[in-house]
Amino acid sequence: MSSDLDPALEAALAAVAARRPLLVASDYDGVLARLRDDPSAAVPEPGVSEALASLAAVDGVAVALVSGRGVEDLQRTSGLAGPFRWVGSHGAEYDGPLSGDLAEHRDELARLLGPEVAGTPGARLEVKPASVAVHVRQVADRDAAAELLARARALVDSSLTMKPGKDVLEMAVTDADKGSALRRLMADLGAAGAVYLGDDVTDEDGFRALAGNGVSVKVGEGETAAHHRVPDPAGALRVLTRLRELLA
Repeated sequence: MSSDLDPALEAALAAVAARRPLLVASDYDGVLARLRDDPSAAVPEPGVSEALASLAAVDGVAVALVSGRGVEDLQRTSGLAGPFRWVGSHGAEYDGPLSGDLAEHRDELARLLGPEVAGTPGARLEVKPASVAVHVRQVADRDAAAELLARARALVDSSLTMKPGKDVLEMAVTDADKGSALRRLMADLGAAGAVYLGDDVTDEDGFRALAGNGVSVKVGEGETAAHHRVPDPAGALRVLTRLRELLA
């Protein structure tokens, strides 16, 4: 069957489809769901649920959702259900919730940053299982948005793991990242190959983790370590659909 994907990406997918076990992993927001001003409204694009379920049904193929969201939030917002591997909080949620000490540190961050965020109209503070994130997507004054992110970075302990993204600065209380999560998944599965799709700065760790041992796909614009690129979530769905055809 013909494909409208870039020929280099088509060839890479054809090669990795022959490997078993195979890990197929993806970020959620901006890849499987369009980015929304209200994160709770970020539902999967039409066809995503079916594509993931179809891939997971192939013998020797494991499907993983690797997100900056907490796992509970990801499952609730996406509504996705299936034999998937769920990795949240940029890899910090892998074997269970955070310990008490780390959770307390997270809550201290929230108390510190809360007044700063409250003073910028449109800004939002999100407390995740392993981090605190300052969101400025809905701040109309873009100078004020940039200043808030700079103040937040300056206020907190420099030893925290900073995860800047699109109109957001996330400050994590662990050093887990999507790259370490992917390497761990591959080791757990004994994977011979992997595919990873992502769109944000935090996905670059995942792309680098797959260097030489998988297919990395950047969704959208921007500099990237990924070997391939598609323009939008519709393109990401085409990648997943084409991979399923090649697996057949």
